[in-house]
Amino acid sequence: MMKPALTLLLVATLAACGTPDAYQLQTQPVAQRLNTSARTIMVREVSMPDYATDDSMALQDAGGAVQILSRARWADLQPRAVTLALSRQLNRSLSATVAPEPWPLSGLPDGEVDVRVDRILAGADGQFHLDGIYYVRAEGVSLGAPSQDFAIAVPVAGQAPAQIAVAQSTAVAQLAAQIARSVAR
Repeated sequence: MMKPALTLLLVATLAACGTPDAYQLQTQPVAQRLNTSARTIMVREVSMPDYATDDSMALQDAGGAVQILSRARWADLQPRAVTLALSRQLNRSLSATVAPEPWPLSGLPDGEVDVRVDRILAGADGQFHLDGIYYVRAEGVSLGAPSQDFAIAVPVAGQAPAQIAVAQSTAVAQLAAQIARSVAR
């Protein structure tokens, strides 16, 4: 049986640990609405590197190692949050109705966007990096090039989780704008 002083110390230590703060991706304003030949487009769930597949928030240290922040996390799983943010941004940017996978509307979409992320990370260089490739598939309509690499870097105001969240939201919005321009006619 534990002694009362030890029990009190254990409870105080656990209370001090608390729950990590949670941060959300924020949808950014859309500069312009573009026309596309598709009526509907589906965004497949975004593929992410292993360190970004859950709700952990990561930061690259000066030595290049990916460090998981212990006192901060994303409010949602990264693949889901980025997929939803891209879908919202594209839906606001394009004349087509854009929705995430699984397809929630009747019929099949005219096109699909499949994003594969290689790096989604606040780097040691003071930049938030979002790198990878996206693929566009279309049925009966032209949606531009079938694949396109992307390498987005957004300045991070610091290493605080809130600053990382703002930079990531901006990077995802820039990716959505790049995709929108590529599928516009």
